[in-house]
Amino acid sequence: MKWYSKYLPVYEKPFAEVPAETVAKVRAKLAERQSDRPLATVSVIACNEEKRLTACLWSLAEQRCRYPMEIIATDNLSKDRTAEIFETLGLPWQRETTPGCGHARLCGLNRARGKYHINIDADTIYPPRYVETMVDALERRGVVAASSLWSYIPDAAHSAAGLWFYELARDTHLWLQSFQRPELSVRGLVFAYDTELARKVGIRTDIIRGEDGSLALGLKPYGRIAFVRSRRARAVTGYGTVSKDGTLLDSFRVRAVKALKGLGGMFFKKSEYKDEEDNLLK
Repeated sequence: MKWYSKYLPVYEKPFAEVPAETVAKVRAKLAERQSDRPLATVSVIACNEEKRLTACLWSLAEQRCRYPMEIIATDNLSKDRTAEIFETLGLPWQRETTPGCGHARLCGLNRARGKYHINIDADTIYPPRYVETMVDALERRGVVAASSLWSYIPDAAHSAAGLWFYELARDTHLWLQSFQRPELSVRGLVFAYDTELARKVGIRTDIIRGEDGSLALGLKPYGRIAFVRSRRARAVTGYGTVSKDGTLLDSFRVRAVKALKGLGGMFFKKSEYKDEEDNLLK
């Protein structure tokens, strides 16, 4: 059985269908995770994620981490029950009234008390040693940020075998790219960094996407961006932009062509960030 199987019964389910005993259990465990002196701030952002949020928070509630942590949340103008879930589960949360991922990330960063800031996307489920593994990476000398990998949940339209090959190709591309262009291998759902340095660099709010890659580029002069390949830090998520091009094969073909076109640039450092996310296998 996959580690995330226990969370799937509430993934893609309205909050009204989540059993009361599950709500009570998650609330109690989330409270246990909160420290008054956190080393790491686990910062959840969400916009209309009612059907996936409970599974995400359940996985965070069951983190096994030897470092003190806090879990905070930001609601970015949700029109469903997202904010109600934060309230019901007892999480410290705040509403960001300007729409956009960058604004939501910045809202969490400004409230963080931990030395390290760990991005969390509300549609994603995290393995039990995720926070600990990311903090381990950040604790290494000279490391200012860390990015890991993620998988997709198999379903009727996406076979486990097809996803395995897709993820292998994507992971290989991201790994090769990470040597000279780590900012292009960063994804917000699996990104962590030094809180004070991130505040100094700033999170861009003037772009629709790519704010995490831009932040990574800004952090590079201060130290190394670690690329974490451990299964302990491999999250699982829904399909998002993967399915926008049709089948998994269609998605792979589109991204492979774009990746090949940008192959030469992946070996050279750049001092400016351009949103090149579509050039990557996501």
